[in-house]
Amino acid sequence: MSQPPLLLTVGEIARRLDTKVHRIEYIIRSRKIEATGWAGHARVFSEASFDHIASELSRMDADRQPSTRSNG
Repeated sequence: MSQPPLLLTVGEIARRLDTKVHRIEYIIRSRKIEATGWAGHARVFSEASFDHIASELSRMDADRQPSTRSNG
């Protein structure tokens, strides 16, 4: 018998990516990432959504880094 797909809550995604829940919430909301379903009152997301969220988080962090180019 095969394993059911792994579904992740927002809190679990934040824990795996070692970041705060509000950053994950922002990415989900601003990138319009749809939940795969619901587990009680909690939204759950697929591994594909997790990968999308992780890449967006990396992109946000890269954009926050100061430029190493000189202005001279």
